[in-house]
This record gives sequence, structure tokens and C-alpha cells, in this order.
Amino acid sequence: MTVKTLALIAHDGKKAEMVAFALKHKTVLERYQLIATSTTGQLLQDKCGLEVTRMLSGPIGGDAQIAAQVAEGKIAAVFFFVDPLGKHPHDPDIQSLLRICNAHDVPLATNPATAMFIISPQAL
Repeated sequence: MTVKTLALIAHDGKKAEMVAFALKHKTVLERYQLIATSTTGQLLQDKCGLEVTRMLSGPIGGDAQIAAQVAEGKIAAVFFFVDPLGKHPHDPDIQSLLRICNAHDVPLATNPATAMFIISPQAL
């Protein structure tokens, strides 16, 4: 059986929510191969003890790296906790990732409630 890969990304204003989500659902997340943008991945390793493959930081290409893996069919779902009130200079990369998830029919959670639903036993 192949282990599915989940991508975890969180804007700065949502990193605490991502850590809280990961702590609450750690036993479920440990069943997956996890990849994340750099800072989010480091937090998940340090605060949650999860094994995470880290990409570049989002603003310098991490979102684009994850989008490429989505397009290649390597990622089962993307959890991108978006701060809707923050300004993001790398917004084109963010929009590209969201568009690629939709184009490739990859589940995309932009908040903890949707992420919880995706990892529930009946979803993935």
C-alpha cells in the first residue's frame, strides 16, 4: 500500500492554527507522508514532532514547488490555512497553487474545519 502525501502550508497569521490542528490530529497525520513550506514544516517538526519534508519558504518558491507536485499527481490533498486579511506579496504563486488543485481535482482545505473533514475516515 502506497502512503499518500499531504501538503501543509499556513500563512504567518495562521501558523498557530496549523500547529493546533496538527497536535489535535497528530495520530492521523502520522499515517501520511507530509510535505510543507519551510517555516510551517519547521514548526510542525519542532512543536508537534511530525516528520515533514520541507520545501522552500512560500514567498521564495515553496508554494510553486508544491503546485508542481500536485500537477504531477504526487499529492493527495493540500491543507493551506489562508489568512484572508493579510497581504501576501507572493499572491500569484498562491493563486496558481489553488488553481492547480482545482484543475487536478485535488482536495484543498483552506481552514481547519475543511482539513478535518478531508482526513476523516470516510474521505481519504
